[in-house]
Amino acid sequence: MEAKLLLLTFAPPPPSITPTSTLARTPISKIPAIFKTKSPSSAVLRKSMNKEEQGLDGLPKEYYDDEWQAQQREKTKELHRKRQEEEEEEERKVEEYRQIGTRLMGYPEEDLKKARRLVSSFIRSAEEVEEKIEEAAEKGELTELVLFVIWNRLDLARRDDEKDAVRSLDLLYRRVETEILKREATPAMRLLNELLNMHDGFDDEGWLKECRKRMVDTFPREDPFSILVPVGFDIDKHQGPLRPPLEADDALLRVDFVREVNALLQEVQSEQNESKNAQGLDPESVASKLKQQEKQRTIRQVEALLDLAINLKW
Repeated sequence: MEAKLLLLTFAPPPPSITPTSTLARTPISKIPAIFKTKSPSSAVLRKSMNKEEQGLDGLPKEYYDDEWQAQQREKTKELHRKRQEEEEEEERKVEEYRQIGTRLMGYPEEDLKKARRLVSSFIRSAEEVEEKIEEAAEKGELTELVLFVIWNRLDLARRDDEKDAVRSLDLLYRRVETEILKREATPAMRLLNELLNMHDGFDDEGWLKECRKRMVDTFPREDPFSILVPVGFDIDKHQGPLRPPLEADDALLRVDFVREVNALLQEVQSEQNESKNAQGLDPESVASKLKQQEKQRTIRQVEALLDLAINLKW
């Protein structure tokens, strides 16, 4: 076998690192960034801290607090409860409006239209509402249906919290109701109402004098002579009508007036005894007290009229 001759060559020795090397002569600004050392800044530290606080899924730290989560659950329950209450209140109002709208469905359509037109004319008449009401009463247009229409409007205004409309409609309702009751009342009650309206609120003695004159003109004389001899007959000359006038059949007797007024007083006084006086200084209590005082004042006036009628002298 032939032996192969291996030629070994030796590499030159590496250059010695001396201050005169290329790296030493390279300026610092040209050194690659990989060789530069840099201390972490405060911004980097804050960023790393925020990442730790946010947790694994990027949520704030308080999301992992059990107490905070319990508070949030309570807030959510409260919001749901309030929302449910609002929905129930809305449903209740809708149902109330529906009931108000269906109250008048049982009445004839034509009568309902007339009543609504009449109520609208009352509302538009403003200062002339008294004349309009009296005119409608004389024509026989004031009925319970008219009152019902006014009450419906009043109920809607109350639910919508329209204070001015509530005040106006309440006064209109009371005035129409009074006119209806006056037309349907007996002669004794109509006379009582007229006598009460004659009071100016100040002069009681003058008011009683005027009431006495009105009673004398209204009640037929009850002395023995007037019973035996009709009004207008001259006893000295024996001249005059022997028959009482035809309208005497509809005359209001003093005894009938006394009887009806006395029955009314007994009924009102029994109601007053059953009712309790309101206590407190809230608006409702004050209004109730004022109403009670007004009722007591009216009762005293009726008692004075009753006493005047009992002791009436011609």
